[in-house]
Amino acid sequence: MYLTKRLLLLLLPLFLLAGCNRQEAAAPAGQLPAVTATPVSGDTILQGSSGDATTFLPVLASDSASSEVNELVYNGLVRYDKNLQYQGELAESWEISPDNLVITFHLRKGVKWHDGAPFTAEDVLFTYQTYIDPQVPTAYAENYRQVDKVEILDPLTLRVSYKKPLAQALISWGVSIMPKHLLAGQVLTKSPLASAPVGTGPYRFVEWKRGEKIVLAANPDYFEGRPHIDRVVFRIIPDESTMFLELKAGGIDMMGLTPLQYARQTESPEFIKAFGKYRYPAFAYTYLGYNLNRPLFQDKRVRQALAHAIDKREIIDGVLLGLGQEATGPYKPGTWPHNPTVRRYDYDPAKARELLAAAGWKDSDGDGIVDQNGQPFAFTIVTNQGNDQRSKAGEIIQRRFREVGVDVKLRVVEWASFLKEFINPGKFDATILGWTVPIDPDGYNVWHSSKTRPGELNFIGFRNAEVDTLLEQGRRTLDQGARKKAYDRLQEILADEQPYTFLYVPDALPVVAARFHGIEPAPAGISHNFIRWHVPKSEQKYLQ
Repeated sequence: MYLTKRLLLLLLPLFLLAGCNRQEAAAPAGQLPAVTATPVSGDTILQGSSGDATTFLPVLASDSASSEVNELVYNGLVRYDKNLQYQGELAESWEISPDNLVITFHLRKGVKWHDGAPFTAEDVLFTYQTYIDPQVPTAYAENYRQVDKVEILDPLTLRVSYKKPLAQALISWGVSIMPKHLLAGQVLTKSPLASAPVGTGPYRFVEWKRGEKIVLAANPDYFEGRPHIDRVVFRIIPDESTMFLELKAGGIDMMGLTPLQYARQTESPEFIKAFGKYRYPAFAYTYLGYNLNRPLFQDKRVRQALAHAIDKREIIDGVLLGLGQEATGPYKPGTWPHNPTVRRYDYDPAKARELLAAAGWKDSDGDGIVDQNGQPFAFTIVTNQGNDQRSKAGEIIQRRFREVGVDVKLRVVEWASFLKEFINPGKFDATILGWTVPIDPDGYNVWHSSKTRPGELNFIGFRNAEVDTLLEQGRRTLDQGARKKAYDRLQEILADEQPYTFLYVPDALPVVAARFHGIEPAPAGISHNFIRWHVPKSEQKYLQ
């Protein structure tokens, strides 16, 4: 829905906002909301969330709902600032050795966990050890396995050493740091902190009513200063239309609009007075991914045929109402890793039929569905509830596939069940999902053949030896030219192999009630300064 710094660091299945920013404001069009001279504390912001959280232990969280909460509860050592430059968070400063193999972090003094215990280098070491523990089922261990050793020099200083350079080394320490004194010696999957987290961040956990709401309260001892907004409430509303009705009725203050809502349902004078809406190209893409462990999809000619059967422009115009652009690979157009010259798959039903026939799929019985050895070409696409764009795109794809003789069913599943029963165990034929695109282009966790185990991010089972080599090359140098060469070739292979049909890069469309002041659009989106958002006393709506 809006940018969070740790979501930029990790690949998660939801939208991220960044890039060029254009605001459409709550007052006269094109103006920013007014900023009061002296911010005051108070009020509550109610945010709409289409899915419930699954866990508040960052090492285990791989869904957007959990991560949005964790973002406010925890801190990392470093983060991106509003201009997407490195900035210290729990680390006050750091030095990097000339050979890029050693980082020495100097931690902030006086930082406390929400229970009052002091934050120290021991917590950082514990977090690192947790990520590399083979008994911990995390999808994000890879960067930390590259570390040679972590040494505590004193309670507020630690040294991280690598045997080989790692392009993501510094920013990987933006990972949420977890409290050693509360987690050491525990089985993490059974820890009470999974449902009642304790962090160092700007907000403290208050309550989680599963399927209903998650409540956080401002941390008065936060090292960057107490947030101005007293409480943050995430209301779980799986249906986007219902969420929008709640927004207009005052039941929530913030949500991500659908393209239809943004373009056609938010132009009344009443809405313009009550809300500020924003639009940015997202650091994200939506895709149709094929389970390559299924025999049906193991011939790349089949995947190429399906790509030619999809009219991406039809989806962008019909589903996004033009508020997005075509995706051709895993990087955002206009950014340095993006390769604009890869093979494209224009909408061409005749070419799709030709490729299917070449792969042995022909309509031998005249029923309109191609078949092979007596088996019709039929499969199910699964996607998650609460994202109408994906389900509507699926309906268009279903219709276009039928036109080339492919019989597809579309199944929409509640988010937690979708992950637990289909994606994590790999029990699906194909899926429509979205990935965020981190600022650093290392896609090792999503594309490397070693990341295909249950619960990991290469859940489609893509394996390619050259891609493995390119991913390793790209992460082992800090030279941008060398990295671009590796990632350009990576995109050429993905375009040829088509493990995903890359569909579109959406625009992100957040909307915020106009009583919230201090919102500052920037390359990092609108929430980079969330703790400085505030509501003038005369406009405050909720009391503690």
